[in-house]
Amino acid sequence: MSHDIIFAGFGGQGVQFIGTLLASAAVKEGKEVVFRPSYKGQIRGGISTCMVNISSEPILSPVVDQYDTAVTLDQPSLEMFTPRVKPGGVLVWENSVIKKPPERPGIRMFALPAYNQAITVLKNKKMMNMIMFGALIAINNEVKKESIMAALRETLPANQNHLIPLNEKAFDLGRNLVKMKEYEC
Repeated sequence: MSHDIIFAGFGGQGVQFIGTLLASAAVKEGKEVVFRPSYKGQIRGGISTCMVNISSEPILSPVVDQYDTAVTLDQPSLEMFTPRVKPGGVLVWENSVIKKPPERPGIRMFALPAYNQAITVLKNKKMMNMIMFGALIAINNEVKKESIMAALRETLPANQNHLIPLNEKAFDLGRNLVKMKEYEC
């Protein structure tokens, strides 16, 4: 079984980071993975997307027109990728930054106040991406939390290891938000 996921936002929101974590965790679990980052030359503010294909069988082509799941962190990404979610697929979008909600019948949608939660609960706006990532994993159970935490320990530079507990807290916060039905559209 194959699952095609797109993460999209702008540079500096951690799109590439959560894509890397997902791909690394899936590899740890023995799955076939293709990781395709895409971003503009500027470090912050440019378009940033990351596609991850995960499969239990060899992936013949990583190129897809539609995604099983889209995780969007800003309005332009939401508008660009909502139409590209497969019928019956999943759209997870950040609703404290994105003000114009999508209209798309035939897919499951989750509107999460990740930015607001990152600021008010975690006191760190950079944790928005991990909240969204936790929500995604709660929705699709693509990989185990243990694999994600192992990938996190390997991915973060040594001078940022002190952020592992905060990242785990953000991840768990996102998982718990999805369990609250009020965030499912």
